[in-house]
Amino acid sequence: MSVQPKLKQILQSGQFVVAPGVFDMFSARIANRLNFKALYMTGYGVSASYNGVADVGITTYTDMVGRARQIASGTDKPLIADADTGFGALINVRHTVRGYEAAGVQAIQIEDQEMPKKCGHTAGRRVIPLDDMLKKIEVAIEARRSDDTLIIARTDARTSLGLDAAIARGKAFAKAGADIVFVESPESADEFRRVADEIDAFLLANIVPTGLSPEISSPQLKDWGFNVAIYPALGMAVATAALEAGYRFLEKNHSTIDLDVPFLTMKQLHELVGFPEVWEFEKRHAIGSEE
Repeated sequence: MSVQPKLKQILQSGQFVVAPGVFDMFSARIANRLNFKALYMTGYGVSASYNGVADVGITTYTDMVGRARQIASGTDKPLIADADTGFGALINVRHTVRGYEAAGVQAIQIEDQEMPKKCGHTAGRRVIPLDDMLKKIEVAIEARRSDDTLIIARTDARTSLGLDAAIARGKAFAKAGADIVFVESPESADEFRRVADEIDAFLLANIVPTGLSPEISSPQLKDWGFNVAIYPALGMAVATAALEAGYRFLEKNHSTIDLDVPFLTMKQLHELVGFPEVWEFEKRHAIGSEE
């Protein structure tokens, strides 16, 4: 795999980053082939695809760091990864940052929700006191071993406390040293614009069509002052739709002849998972050949 620039370098150069959501090695390998500057490991996607549960704090640090290590080692794009609340108290935050960093994650996202946390585009989310989150940011910054590792501080205050409170938290996160500020689920284009106008920091926008926020184009976000747009739900939404359509076709027809769902051929799947490299290795070392 080729050597890619660090996410920190990309942001400092003024480039806008569009990061697709990945959740397993199929999604990660496909996204890695394309011209994205970074990938985003979605906690919702890992919770659902790996554990088969909702994103409500059931998936553990061990689950998440293990999946992050797989994705980082199998791709060459900078990886941004959801780390929920840091998985506990301050000592857990330190352990999380060090573990994610060692796994190859370049940007670690920590949010200010109470535990157990919930998906940012659902109701009923509650946030911890601001001072407690600022302490988490302090510990996260102290815990990282490389200045190239970025700390993303996310607030979920918009839904429960309103936009003014969310922006105030975002400003405080930036002042505390967070590298990227993430105000979750603004509810209109004007709210996105206010976030960009009022918070002086690298800014991340979470684009979730059919979620709580409207979909804003990346050029528009960049023009307003955002630096990163993540699309966490795209991969899992289209993949699960295709799976259901394919399985329904088989259920109805008892065959895949004339299947009308997009699919990869076996040759394409072999290429995606790395069989050509295996075959080349076997050829070089004459594995399986007879004298």
